[in-house]
Formats: sequence, structure tokens, C-alpha cells
Amino acid sequence: MKSATVFDYVIIGGGIVGLATALELRQKRPDATLLLVEKESRLGQHQSGHNSGVIHAGVYYTPGSRKARFCREGVDATLRFCSENNVRYEQCGKLIVATNEREHERLLALYERGQENELDLELLNAEQLREREPNIRGISAIFASTTGIVDYVGMCDKMGEKIRESGGEVWLDSRVSELRETEQYVSVECANGKTARASRLIACTGLQADRTASMMGIPVDFRIVPYRGEYFQLPESMNSIVSHLIYPVPDPKLPFLGVHLTRMVDGTVTVGPNAVQGWKREGYGRVNVSPRDIANMLSFPGFWRLTIANLRPGLSELWNSVWRRGYLKRVQKYCPMIRLEDLKPYPAGVRAQAVLRNGEMVEDFLFVESKRSLHVCNAPSPAATASIPIGKFIAEKVLKTK
Repeated sequence: MKSATVFDYVIIGGGIVGLATALELRQKRPDATLLLVEKESRLGQHQSGHNSGVIHAGVYYTPGSRKARFCREGVDATLRFCSENNVRYEQCGKLIVATNEREHERLLALYERGQENELDLELLNAEQLREREPNIRGISAIFASTTGIVDYVGMCDKMGEKIRESGGEVWLDSRVSELRETEQYVSVECANGKTARASRLIACTGLQADRTASMMGIPVDFRIVPYRGEYFQLPESMNSIVSHLIYPVPDPKLPFLGVHLTRMVDGTVTVGPNAVQGWKREGYGRVNVSPRDIANMLSFPGFWRLTIANLRPGLSELWNSVWRRGYLKRVQKYCPMIRLEDLKPYPAGVRAQAVLRNGEMVEDFLFVESKRSLHVCNAPSPAATASIPIGKFIAEKVLKTK
């Protein structure tokens, strides 16, 4: 076995939160040695690269909450980073569309919340909505001007470059196979034979967060439960169907925002996501089953409690996943011109949801720690938009620990 390289900080996980944390540590401690370890051959290949690509304004979050503040700060920080580093983005704005009176009442509550969060919002009636988006039907809408779209994988690549340029190291194709902690350091062993020692370890491993903590013998009373978000792409001839992002009014009882139309930075338009139970943590293809992931999930009481509590909406999501006409109906509610043949295949995403033993979804930050390690087990949505302030928060938390 090769002798281990010694670092002040080792970050496991090359998603956007791990990268933002590493970049912040390089800026705050330029004298320290730092290594980022990523198991894939490219950065940002899991949740960071399998999402809607949206820079969220922060309409949905409780006023004064950390989520609301981080999202608002994240918009500015993301736009600034992209402008300074030539990463593709566009601040096209978003419309949240109400299609009936019940949704209109929810929309008004969202508008009030957004104003409390000091967001630049505009309330539109049906005629104003039609003027902005001729192909969209609704009785009212909120226009959020700060919402945008971005190439998050491009952001990850650029963050990796900046880490290297500042003197940090990045190991790709380096799956962590063993972690051991002593009084003096944490030993990191990779399946490719590389080894490192860290004075401080930070794990930002998303879909594998509970397993990374368990690898170090840290007891965890939660599990990562995967939820698969399935997308479709509209044909190229429909790339101009909308000028903004189009979202439905979300059901406040559910943790997901609903099926929306998203303009991507490459000019295409996607439809989605839904939210169905995942049976493989990193399942992005058509057949996604992992016996290990299934056993891990089914053996956890929190999974069953959560599933039973949300059985009806869960079955509805599953039915619409199997029956595309059901999925289509949700889109046609506000965009009736889309037809079944317009829904073309597009890669799915998987959301890592931390679930407690009592069946509650973790909606805030969740950390577990040992003397020399900090494990980020839940970074609140929208983590991609807020990645830079979240990275700053995590870095400051690590630097405060003696």
C-alpha cells in the first residue's frame, strides 16, 4: 500500500455543495492543504447534474428562515460566479400559474410570503398572463423576475478548476472504500489504491450520506430515501413554446413543486419532474433496481411510516409514471397544446431525502460529527441555487471546531 498523502482538509463528494465548501476553505485558509475526492470521472454527476437547472428565487420558503436567506443570497452568488467565470446562465424569470380558484387562493398566500422574503414579484391576472405567455392558460400568476437557468455541471467544472488553481487537489475516479479515525487524523482509502490522511474530514456525499457516516462508525438515526424525478423533453420544434419557466401552484401538503416546463440553457424545454419512489439511489436509467438499496430502505421503520402517511399521493405519482396520459394531463392543465407524442425521453434525477426513524422528512440541515469529521447529511432544497452560501456556512462551521 502506498504511503498516505497528508492534508489539512479532505472533502469527500464532488457535487456542487462539496465543491463550494472546498472553494470557501481555500479562500479562508489559503495556507492549508486541501483535497477533494470524487468517485466519478467528472464532477457534478449526481444530484448536481440531474436536476431542472433552475436558479430559484426563494418564493416558497418561510420568511426569515435560513432557507429563505440562503436562497436569496444564493441567487446573487450564483449569477456573480457564472458571470465572472463564463458559465452559461440566463435570468429568464418564472411564472407560477393558478388554473382555478383554489389554486388562486394558494397563489395569493405565496405572493404574500414572497413579499415578506423581500422578493421582486409581480401578480398577474389572466389577460396579463396571456400577454406574457400566449401558450399558457391560467386565471392568475406570480412572476418572479430573479429566477433563472444555469449549467450546474459547468459550475462544478469551473469550481474544480479554481480549487486546483488555488493549490488544492482534486482526485477523480476515486471511490472511498474505507474511513478510519484516530486521535490525530482520519485515514481515507480509495478503491483505486490512493490514500490520504486528513486533519479534518468533510463529507458531502448526498445520496450516500448515511453510509459515509456509518463507514466511520458514527451512529445514524436516519436513512437516505431516494425519490426519482422523471422528466421528458419537448421536440426541437417546440423550443419557443414558452419564454419563461412555468410552474404550477404547489400543494402545501407535499414537499415537491409539481410538474413544470423548464427552458434549459441549451435552448431545449423539459417537462417534469414527478416524484416517485426510487429503488436505486443512483438510478437514472430506465431500469433502476438495487437489491442493496432496497434492503436498506425496507429495513428502516421511518421509510414505512413516511410511505403510509403519504400513500395516496405516492400511488398517484406512481400511476402517472406508468400511465403517461396521466402525466400529460398535469401539464395540459396549464399548457393544453402539448400532446402525448411531444413527450420525448430525458434523463431522470434522484433526490436524496433524509428521513428520520419516526417517518418525518428532514427539511433543514442535518449534520453528524465525530472529533475530526463533519458529515453533511441533508442540505435543504434548493441546495444547488444556495450552494455558495451553504458552502460558506459549512466551511465556517468546520473552522470554528477545534
